[in-house]
Amino acid sequence: MLHAVIFYFFAIMTILAGLAVVTRRSPIAAAIALVVTFFFQASLYVLLDAHFVAVAQILVYAGAIMVLFIFVMMLLNLRGSDPGTLPHIPGRALAGLAVAGLVGTGLVVSLEGLRMMDMGPAPDDFGTIEQVGALIFNGTYLLPFEVASVLLTVAMVGAVVLAKREV
Repeated sequence: MLHAVIFYFFAIMTILAGLAVVTRRSPIAAAIALVVTFFFQASLYVLLDAHFVAVAQILVYAGAIMVLFIFVMMLLNLRGSDPGTLPHIPGRALAGLAVAGLVGTGLVVSLEGLRMMDMGPAPDDFGTIEQVGALIFNGTYLLPFEVASVLLTVAMVGAVVLAKREV
């Protein structure tokens, strides 16, 4: 019972922090809210006994990626003072609600399908550093790992190029 209460607390806090990310006018405030979201997600990973994934979530995303985001924001000199006007807000709100409803329905259907599956107990080496390292570096996820690093490098170079045009 206590485990479920803690899970729902962290899940609700993750959703609230995620909403703060998309509702803040200041890009820096949104980035800080994203860091908070990452920490709540890491706490959910701890509840799932995936401690390595939780630590990697904090180190990689809350640490390195957010430093990269804030560095790019500083390079682009983003300000939160004038968000601009958004025409046709009611139409956008209805479209957003429709998409959220479809995503929610898909999640409920997929979770019901997972509930029917008998996955059995997790292996003894589930979530260990050795297993994660073997999956990443022995070929299973090597290409996506390298593509992600190249993509981050290209994004950083693109931000520098955009910032240099204005200087």
